[in-house]
Amino acid sequence: MKTEIISSGFGGQGALTVGKFLAKAGMGEGLNVSWLPSYGPEMRGGTANVSAVISDKPIASPLVTHPDILIALNQPSIDKFGPDIKENGLLIYNTDMCPHGIKRKDITVIQAPMNQIAKEIGSMMVLNMVAIGIVIGKTGIVKYETIENDLSGFLKKKNPELLEANLKAIKKGIEIGKK
Repeated sequence: MKTEIISSGFGGQGALTVGKFLAKAGMGEGLNVSWLPSYGPEMRGGTANVSAVISDKPIASPLVTHPDILIALNQPSIDKFGPDIKENGLLIYNTDMCPHGIKRKDITVIQAPMNQIAKEIGSMMVLNMVAIGIVIGKTGIVKYETIENDLSGFLKKKNPELLEANLKAIKKGIEIGKK
């Protein structure tokens, strides 16, 4: 099993965090992982992205050019990486920020109004957790319990009041991914 993922969005949407938590969870489950962020001027509103690889075998390169999964939080992410998704791959995208989607018929597409879901939960800061939940619900690549554990440890120190909202967002994403 080897899954190559690109998570991409505007700086501040949490695209890099998606890759970080998926890779951390994979590592916690005894898998081989890599996490390679790409940002710079993107932090000021451009598109930031991260390549993450989760595998049961050693990983030769952290570079992802043809992802199995693309998580696109904005339309420029689909425009840039969508054509490179492997045949029979998976595109997960935020309909609130991706008005044009993609015209490919050889991939599975899951779309969700992630901004709207985050607002309903009470914080735009959980938008990326909806995406993580969709990945878990659709692929089972890592376990919810592993992410919950990692997130709890991280937010207890940094932002404990956001823990419940984040877990709620992941669970909502899992529901979407399972449909």
